[in-house]
Amino acid sequence: MATSRALAEAPPATARRGQHPGIALTVIAATQLMVVLDITIVNIALPHIQQALRFNTTDLSWVINAYTLTFGGLLLLGGRAGDILGRRRVFVVGVLVFSFASLLGGVAQNAPWLLAARALQGVGGAIASPTALALIATNFKEGPERNRAFGVYSAVAGAGGAIGLLLGGMLTSWLSWRWVLFVNVPIGIAIALLAPLYINESERHPGRFDLTGAFAATTGMVSLVYGFIRASDHGWTDSVTLTAFGLAVVLLAAFVLNERRVPQPITPLHLLRDRNRSGAYGLMLCVAATMFSIFFFITLFVQEILGFSPLRAGFAFLPISVAIVAAAQFAARNQIRWGPKPFLVTGSALVLAGVAWATRIDVHTTYLGGILGPTLLFGFGMGSIFVPVMLTVVSHVAPHETGAATGSLNTMQQVGGSLGLSILVTVYGTASRNEAGQQVRSFLRQATPQQVARFRASGKLPAPYSSEVLVHGIASAFQLGLVFAALAVLIAVVVIKVPRLPVAAGVSPSGGGA
Repeated sequence: MATSRALAEAPPATARRGQHPGIALTVIAATQLMVVLDITIVNIALPHIQQALRFNTTDLSWVINAYTLTFGGLLLLGGRAGDILGRRRVFVVGVLVFSFASLLGGVAQNAPWLLAARALQGVGGAIASPTALALIATNFKEGPERNRAFGVYSAVAGAGGAIGLLLGGMLTSWLSWRWVLFVNVPIGIAIALLAPLYINESERHPGRFDLTGAFAATTGMVSLVYGFIRASDHGWTDSVTLTAFGLAVVLLAAFVLNERRVPQPITPLHLLRDRNRSGAYGLMLCVAATMFSIFFFITLFVQEILGFSPLRAGFAFLPISVAIVAAAQFAARNQIRWGPKPFLVTGSALVLAGVAWATRIDVHTTYLGGILGPTLLFGFGMGSIFVPVMLTVVSHVAPHETGAATGSLNTMQQVGGSLGLSILVTVYGTASRNEAGQQVRSFLRQATPQQVARFRASGKLPAPYSSEVLVHGIASAFQLGLVFAALAVLIAVVVIKVPRLPVAAGVSPSGGGA
């Protein structure tokens, strides 16, 4: 579908209220916070949603997946739409779609209604998020000014997951689970009204929408993630599992072939020829796979093992938010002085150390003794990575491809998180089933007849046997998470070769291709 030449060549519009960088950045960052925290804000409300809308346990996971899969799968198309139609215009549309979907979800009366609303939220997020990141390049000059803007954006993006857990606990405890969705509506309306006043429009470029590529990429990634989720419940030899994996291979291969053939792909493959940029994408994929898992499994541990309430569990993640914000700001201020690579190497190493520490978790682990330390390491590591990886991706990209480049980065984060979590959940499920067999035998040897009768009636092991099963599964998942974190370190050390820039360079500190 081609845009009209008159529309494509229309000059970019300036902000109606003139240049106010602080307000512009606040609007952009608020949008990213709203989109990112929605991935986790629903987590703590899931038990209440299950009871209210009568989800079964397996289907309940799709309250999260319906959002993350449509979000990650359509990010590339959202970035391309901003390039063609104008980033501010597309940004506002995405925010309004996200807000409308949040309202629909908040008033949902049954499970299909809520899942449809969550999928539509993902569509809105996929439109708004890549254009929000690209608008920083449109509204801030390359060099220290843009670096500082990326620092704020990165801190918000990195801390959004932890903030979502805290806010979700507050809203669920004090109001209702519906408010984890309603809260987006007034924020989205305010952003849509402020954007034309304080954010400059980007230049529009003539082009076509690669709908075939978008369809192949989205359905291929959905099929791949579904295959792993299905395997966790039905095993690797299940016919539906194997069909999902086979379909994913076919669709993703078709996506690559399509991108090589069409004149205006949603993912220009030549962007990957730059060694630093392709390394940055791979680094984000690995780190996001680890990040989503940390949030998911630590949340599970503190509520099920430590007995934290939803609100207290949310507060338990505040130190991660503080660490991410502090590290992101430090990295942003020192990019020109030291360059990106020291931060990428140090950050990924801290993530690896945090996951390694977390593998030592057991039923006797306390929050201060075994949870706070790993999560702080992880937070400082993530905060150190976000700014330099973003700068590396957008450096030396043609203006008309900025949306595609940033959309691909966001895709790596969302798809990496969904894929990594689905893989680790599969490991968790397998390890838990194996441990459950051992715990059942141990329980039956020591249980009284009355305890055995209750177990056979409910099918559930009592504590401490059930706790041993849960913790063994979590620890096993973290052990595989070490592989993702180690790959991130390897990429940072070996693949990315960003030169150190002189202090007076005044350019984006991310070097060109090697």
